[in-house]
Amino acid sequence: MSVWEVLAIILAGLAAGTINTIVGSGTLVTFPTLLFFGYPPVSANISNSLGLVPGGLTGAWGYRHELRSLGPMLRRLAPASLLGSVLGALLLLVLPPAAFEAIVPVLIALALLLVILGPRLQRWAAAHHAERITPGRWVVLLLGVLVAGMYGGYFGAAQGVLLLGIMSILLPLRLQQMNGIKNVLGMIVNFVAAMVFLVVAPEHVNWTIVLLISIGSLLGGVVGARVGRAMPPWLLRAVIVVIGTVAILNLVL
Repeated sequence: MSVWEVLAIILAGLAAGTINTIVGSGTLVTFPTLLFFGYPPVSANISNSLGLVPGGLTGAWGYRHELRSLGPMLRRLAPASLLGSVLGALLLLVLPPAAFEAIVPVLIALALLLVILGPRLQRWAAAHHAERITPGRWVVLLLGVLVAGMYGGYFGAAQGVLLLGIMSILLPLRLQQMNGIKNVLGMIVNFVAAMVFLVVAPEHVNWTIVLLISIGSLLGGVVGARVGRAMPPWLLRAVIVVIGTVAILNLVL
């Protein structure tokens, strides 16, 4: 492995950790980088999931102030992310890539629409006295988090966009609070999926790649939290839409 390759992978990890903390979709940086240097797709995907876990930790810690009062909610949502990530990781090992290629761009496009319409839908809900989360909304929310976790365990790119889209219409919270929740749930998905890969398919793990991406993503989580928390809601939504659109184009083209 050359010095340039090492630096490129660390920088890709830094960018991915930053993007994941602000929005999600950091995998769209690291995964193509690994493919460019000739690593097999399954090995690149699994090693990438492991390498992004440290970035999830620092990103979630960076949003700790927004999460102070949301512990009970996280405890209710976390099991759905955990189960979804296990299912998604297992699907990666048994299904052909074409199985998800058709539906993933549609899911991301729907998530972007929900992010854009989130404030208007939240105002409508407030006008109809829906400030509290009803049992029906909890069921829909948990199912949405489960599906996002499955997608995250399978591939991961734009998982954050999916989560933010789902939460934008179902939770009466500020966008920065939802971003904090997204970071914690995304960290859980990456970590659990990585553990499944270690148990079921350890031969696909490239520990050098894991180490290099971990170094970059660890720093990226810190940078992303500082940048993301400083963004006004309108700018954060704009960034989400731009990155989500790039994700769709990347997956389709």
